[in-house]
Amino acid sequence: MIIPSTYTYTDIDWALLRQNAMAQKGWKRKGPKEWDSKAKSFSGRTKNNDYVDLFINELPLQTSYSVLDVGSGPGTLALPIAKCVQKVTAIDFSAGMLEILDQHATSEKLDNISTIQCSWEDDWQKKGILPHDIAIASRSVGVEELKPALSKINDIAQKYVFISDRIGATPFEEEAFHAIGRPFESGPDYIYTLNILYTMGIYPNVTILRPDPVSIYPSFERAFESYRWMFQDLTQQEEVKLRHYIKQNIVKNNSKDSIIVKRNSPVQWALIWWQKQ
Repeated sequence: MIIPSTYTYTDIDWALLRQNAMAQKGWKRKGPKEWDSKAKSFSGRTKNNDYVDLFINELPLQTSYSVLDVGSGPGTLALPIAKCVQKVTAIDFSAGMLEILDQHATSEKLDNISTIQCSWEDDWQKKGILPHDIAIASRSVGVEELKPALSKINDIAQKYVFISDRIGATPFEEEAFHAIGRPFESGPDYIYTLNILYTMGIYPNVTILRPDPVSIYPSFERAFESYRWMFQDLTQQEEVKLRHYIKQNIVKNNSKDSIIVKRNSPVQWALIWWQKQ
């Protein structure tokens, strides 16, 4: 005789399950030095998909608002948002990324953006980070300890919080891993984030963002570097296989100044957001 279990949703430790999934993932979180080395390539990069527009279109921006951008990178969102609000504070653990952001802000004559080198794990109060009307974290919640990070961004926001998190393999391309002969495990995605928020008493909205699955690069080498970023310690043989895989997915393009590469799997991001009570 099988005795039915009395377990309910409240018995599930979503933070522990996420830690287990993080340990099994087929990719490694990049550190500040690695992002510093990538920062230069952002200064002249071509906008290669419509993710930015999809994200910003969901934000309730007002000219009187202040926005905190956590994990801002080179200002992918901070720069266009600054044109719509009173003030933007961009924080990132990569000094190189913030340097690029400052350069772009200067060239675009945006004087309402301030940058602070800071990570999720740092003491934001000691860093001088004050509450903002809206707090956003775009594609930057791949931290080891998610619950404290979610508490931190929730506390700093006065009106709204917007977080985008992975769905499935996004932003990685599982077929690229298979092409070079490596197994792939996506690790935790947005469903863990959603359930951890639920256990915190936060019941968010979810909007699925589906950018165009094609990317535009100024050259094949730039495309290769973008794909290479997915992997750790590629061997010479794996690099040859990866180049072949990219070439197979190049879409015919009339422009001589760029190439277009189409993904085999869709790009999907979960925009998780809630209004503060």
